[in-house]
Amino acid sequence: MGTIINVAAVILGGIVGRFINAGAIKKHEDSLMCALGLCTLFIGISGVLSKMLVINEGSLETRGTMLIIFSMVLGTLAGEILGIEDHLAHLGERIKKAVGASHDARFVESFMANMLVICIGAMAIIGSLQDGLTGDFSMLAAKSALDCVITLIFASTMGIGAAFAAIPLGIYQGSITLLARFIEPFLSTALISDLSLMGSVLITGVGINLIFNKGIRLANMLPAILGPLIYHLVILPLL
Repeated sequence: MGTIINVAAVILGGIVGRFINAGAIKKHEDSLMCALGLCTLFIGISGVLSKMLVINEGSLETRGTMLIIFSMVLGTLAGEILGIEDHLAHLGERIKKAVGASHDARFVESFMANMLVICIGAMAIIGSLQDGLTGDFSMLAAKSALDCVITLIFASTMGIGAAFAAIPLGIYQGSITLLARFIEPFLSTALISDLSLMGSVLITGVGINLIFNKGIRLANMLPAILGPLIYHLVILPLL
């Protein structure tokens, strides 16, 4: 139910955002995008710090630095070789043609930007696992409210393409939920924590892109999320 609610919320946000007074919002597009970027950046940084900072014998220490480096370097290399960003952009173009939005110059940009914001992050991973393992979709319900507002802003400023981010969102979160029972024996508290850590790192990158328009190819960094799986399930057993 969590993913179904989330998909519906994204579609609703996209439709409402498309038909509200876009002219008035476009006047303040830069400010709104910076505000959205700051929120995304804060969510990402707070998620990273919550997993990296630990108290050991009364002193504050960090953990996971090498895991982040390992995951980001190998994940980005894999993503660049596979050309994930180009494939997703091609998917956006195909959807654009299928829905007859060829006149919308920012369709793919809106689709890609919103997809990265709503698909990457701890809530998407942990919420989907929680929904699949226990049937508790409360985290995804809370995420749905956030995604609805985010999609509304993207759709009103960048176009209806934001609404179609519901497609990869449904596939991504739905797959995690459906597979949760099968992967449960391999899940540990440490693995789930590190998956959340990497999701938060990528969310931080989304915030940087929104604020500074850096054009970081974040889609090609998505395989970095698999870093904790490789570390916990392959490398650690060999040590």
